[in-house]
Amino acid sequence: MKRATMTAPGQIEISEATPPSPGPGQVLLRIRRIGVCGSDIHVFHGKHPYTSYPVVQGHEFSATIEALGPGVSGLAVGNKVTAMPQIVCGQCGPCLRGDEHICDALRVQGFQAPGCAQELWVTAADKIVKLPDSFSFEQGALVEPISVAVHAIARAGDLAGRRAVVLGAGPIGNLVAQAARAAGAQVLITDVSEHRLEIARRCGLPHTSNPEDEALAAASRRVFGAQGFDLAFECVGVEATLDAAVANLAKGGTLIVVGVFAEKPRMDLGLVQDRELKIAGTLMYQRSDYEQAVAWIASGDIVTEPLMSEHFSFDRYLDAYHFIEQKRDQTMKVFIDVA
Repeated sequence: MKRATMTAPGQIEISEATPPSPGPGQVLLRIRRIGVCGSDIHVFHGKHPYTSYPVVQGHEFSATIEALGPGVSGLAVGNKVTAMPQIVCGQCGPCLRGDEHICDALRVQGFQAPGCAQELWVTAADKIVKLPDSFSFEQGALVEPISVAVHAIARAGDLAGRRAVVLGAGPIGNLVAQAARAAGAQVLITDVSEHRLEIARRCGLPHTSNPEDEALAAASRRVFGAQGFDLAFECVGVEATLDAAVANLAKGGTLIVVGVFAEKPRMDLGLVQDRELKIAGTLMYQRSDYEQAVAWIASGDIVTEPLMSEHFSFDRYLDAYHFIEQKRDQTMKVFIDVA
């Protein structure tokens, strides 16, 4: 079988490997689609702080079950599935209180453990999430990033009637905005890319703004009126958008930090203190987030088709990264077609 290994920043080797077999409590998956994630690009640039080389990437995916290991029940060969990529200890404080996604010893497949960038892959049966037969393989590969969005909005509590700004209309920002809308919020999404704003509108997010043409304060008045917004999701990971969120949030408002910051930002904590702003981080997801993501895709509350930008064959894995580099603001989700 074929396997893609990132041997060093900017280098991917396609090699032949011995097909694995599932052990007790494991399943063998035939990988169908892999989505390329922004965190994968950080690894490609050598800027992911928690990934070493060589590494087999891949954590956004869809698959069909090829074989079941001993003791596995509730699944069948041929099931269309995806799986959660966290490897956790089950014994630390976060795990014991039900927050396994922030386990003290967390490892993530595709980063600190081998991922699914191979034709056949073994993973734990208890990480499998079944998909409806009606799902395309592309939709199945989008469950993981949508779960990121579902978990992010949950960090803000009840969104019904809330006024939310999402800063950044890339794949995660778009999905956070869609999830917030599905949860009952009125949403404004901003980005410097007109292409990404157009994709947002095609996904049913009519309130958009480009900060190069309209200040956030003006966009907020236009969409929400004088009351402004009480909830912000920073989905870019740069100081400028963080600063804009803090400077414009209504007093008592909440900021959820979703973006991954490659460089340490500065923040006006004077405003945070004076306005009693609340700031929360968000990391990955739990099983309930995967289940909600599947439900919202199935119901149409999350629109997926406009997000699908390009497909590359498995042999052209490295070309997918180059494509994203060359068309950064003109692309959303790029898929690797494995089978």
